[in-house]
Order: sequence, then C-alpha cells, then structure tokens
Amino acid sequence: MNMPIFVPGLELSRRFYTEAVRSLLEEAAPDIPHSAAHLGSGSEVLGFDTPRPADRTRGPRLQLFLHRRDVSRHAGRIRHILAEHLPKTFHGHPVRHQVEVTHISAWFTATLGFTPSPEITPTDWLAAPAQLLAEVTAGAVFHDGLRELTPLRHTLRWYPHDIWLHVLACQWKRISWAAPYVTRCGEVGDELGSTIAAARLVRDLMRLCLLMDRRYPPYDKWLGSAFARTSAGHHLTPVLTATLTATDWRTRDKHLNQAYESVADEHNQLGLTDRVNPTARPERFTDALTARISDPTIKELPIVGAVDQFVDAPDVLTRPQLARALYQDVRKPRPDHS
Repeated sequence: MNMPIFVPGLELSRRFYTEAVRSLLEEAAPDIPHSAAHLGSGSEVLGFDTPRPADRTRGPRLQLFLHRRDVSRHAGRIRHILAEHLPKTFHGHPVRHQVEVTHISAWFTATLGFTPSPEITPTDWLAAPAQLLAEVTAGAVFHDGLRELTPLRHTLRWYPHDIWLHVLACQWKRISWAAPYVTRCGEVGDELGSTIAAARLVRDLMRLCLLMDRRYPPYDKWLGSAFARTSAGHHLTPVLTATLTATDWRTRDKHLNQAYESVADEHNQLGLTDRVNPTARPERFTDALTARISDPTIKELPIVGAVDQFVDAPDVLTRPQLARALYQDVRKPRPDHS
C-alpha cells in the first residue's frame, strides 16, 4: 500500500475545510456564521509533524465554532451531515470525522480552564500550562466569521509584562537552587546524581531561553525542536550537548558555567532590567526582574511561578501552603462572558 504524499497537518486540515467541510456546513446550516480552525493538541499544531506514519495516519481534523445559541439549534444536524457525507479518505489520508462542533467559550474553558474574555486574571495565566497556551495560540484559523477567535488568540499570544517578568524571575530562581547540585553530587562520588542534576539544569536553561524569546515552552517531546528555533539555540546547543555528554562533574560544571554566562548575555540584551553581571549568581537575575514588576499583587507572589514551574519545583517549595497561596481561587466558578 502506497503511503500518501506528506502534507503538513495544518495545510491538510485547511484543504479539508475549504474542499470538503465548508460546503456541507452551508448545506446543513445556511447563513449561520461560524469560525473554523485547527487548534489544540497534536504535533502538527505546533508545526512539528513529520512524514512518520504515526503523524500521517491521524488524518485532517478541525474545530467549527458557532454562536452558543446556534450550537443548541444546529450542531446536531451539522454533525449528522458531516458524518454521513464526508469522504472516507481525503488526499489519501483517512477521515475519521474529526470535526468538533462547539462554541468558543466552551472550547477555551475545556482547554484552558477559563475563557479569555473580558480579562484574564493572574491566576488564569499562572495556572495554565505553557503547553496548553502554546496549543491555543499556535495552529491556524481558516475562517473567522464570528470575529471572536482571532482577537482571543491575540490576547493569549503572550503573558502580560508583569506576569512575564515573574515567570522569568522564577525560572532563574529554579536554576539558582539546582546549580550547586552538580558539584555537590560530584564531590561525594555520585556521578550519576551529578548527571541527573545537570540534565535538569539543561532543561531549565532551554525553557528559560524560550521564555526570553516569548515562546511558550512545549512539553519535553518537542522541547529540543522548539529550543532550536530560539535566538540562543544555535550557539547554545553545542554547550548544552557537551554538558550532557561530559563524563565527570568538573567538566559538566565548566560547560554549565559557560551556558549560564551565555544565557545571562541574552537576558541583558532584552533590556528588561539594568545590566546584570553575566558571571553573577543566578539569583541576582531573579532580584533584578522582580524589582521591575509594577503590579504589587504579582510582585508579592511566592517565587514559584507558573504551574509548570511549581509542580516540578525543588522539595523546598513543595509546601501545601504555597500551593494554596498561589492557586487559592483557581476553582472558584467564573462568569460566562460568551
């Protein structure tokens, strides 16, 4: 059996909408405004899909967004017509009726835990995993007849400035806590422990570079691919690779110190703070960033950061009272502004 020619998933879904779905939608619900997009989970949403068979056999998929009132009136008929009349294959790819019919508020609330309208609270930002923020701001919008989807994605494209400073400060803090472990493990003859500590620091430095580039860090499967696209990726990759392949803790530590200075230079080029000596201890960057936060509510937050940073924090931070202090209103019901 010949495999279909590889088409990136977003392009395949765009063609699927324009060539197959749109006409059926007009038949099922003529003159009903809608938006169409391919957002959410999947390597293709982030632009990392490949000709690998596992990527190619999923087939095209997308979301159709209607007004809330139109979901209750028309979604059932739309789903039925699509199920009955969509082709079984599309450009050689299987079609498994992966067309979700929903309204914007429901989809964003199910995906992120909140709807980004009319405003997003600091808790909303910090409790949303970066992977999910990447998934809703990447992908593609094929049609925005509702004129709501594009503005919402624009709102979510990056953290507000003070939240960004806080998340950066917390990432530097993570590095300052973990940096001594490489040497301390090595000094007691624990090369394996030193290697594990170094690997965690490499991961944190990669995520820090993504945050400095205003890119939401994806989960580990695509972290290296995303890091390679950052401004620091080209020159820092050899240093981080040398750190991971070092066979003794002194060499490991030497490469890490080189990486710290390189990332510190990247920080200074952003101009977010006064210049910090690139050889300074990492906590100096935390202090400099926190000092620039203007919102007192954010300035006074525990230095644990967003949920990705908190759940993977060193033991010193995994205290229940800090979790409650940071996320105390996450479960409060929110008004529906759709």
